[in-house]
Amino acid sequence: MSERVISRCSSVTLAALAVVLLVAACGAGGKGRAHAAVRERALGRTCAEGARRLVGSDRASWAAFPTRPVAAYRRPGGLVLARFGLRNVNRAPTVFAVVEEQVDRGCRATWLHVALPMRPNGVTGWVRARDVRRSVVRTRVAVDLSQRRLRLYRRGGLVLSSPIAVGSSATPTPLGRYYVNQRLVPTDPGGPFGPGAVGISAFSNVLTGWTQGGPIAIHGTNEPWSIGRAVSNGCIRLPNAALRRVFRLAIDGTPVVIHP
Repeated sequence: MSERVISRCSSVTLAALAVVLLVAACGAGGKGRAHAAVRERALGRTCAEGARRLVGSDRASWAAFPTRPVAAYRRPGGLVLARFGLRNVNRAPTVFAVVEEQVDRGCRATWLHVALPMRPNGVTGWVRARDVRRSVVRTRVAVDLSQRRLRLYRRGGLVLSSPIAVGSSATPTPLGRYYVNQRLVPTDPGGPFGPGAVGISAFSNVLTGWTQGGPIAIHGTNEPWSIGRAVSNGCIRLPNAALRRVFRLAIDGTPVVIHP
């Protein structure tokens, strides 16, 4: 299945890039949640109705995949902030990064506080736990703009460190905490995006008028001379060999932190 995607990643836009959807993140969290609730009750522990608890660490985090069309609310039971289908505009599975959960007296999650793949950068909302499937994520990505280096961690250990190209002074790479929300394969691996693009939930802060809002991606390149320089339209370019490893390991929901 292939679609056309739009991005700010280089002077050639992703509008010219036909993509093929790759592997969707898999694995269900239902059984694990049920077992956790049983353990809590067996130990005589109870939760206050509506209590909240943070989710995730440097070693593991959670992704949430809608099992039906889902609404994201400004607060549990409040006004609707946005609505999402099972797949996004590029036909990739919709995914949210879980920040915290709200539980009932039986310690079961009723609402999930999630990061959303939409403007403005960093926006969050609440989705009903029953409307999504949760999956554990054991990878994370750190992007250091001043060092122009990307680091990929798995289970807390460093598995890849690579030089990168970053956004120019006119079109800077946006700072913040994001997550992998789609992985796409170009029809031409020798093109400006190399063998693949790892889309993240960030958007350009200056290229706001572009189709799809100016999404940011981590991708390969056919301009290896650009690695180590500030030359892109906001995206993060990797040498193609490094991109292949990131593409394989950074599954949907992987946290991505971009810092100065």
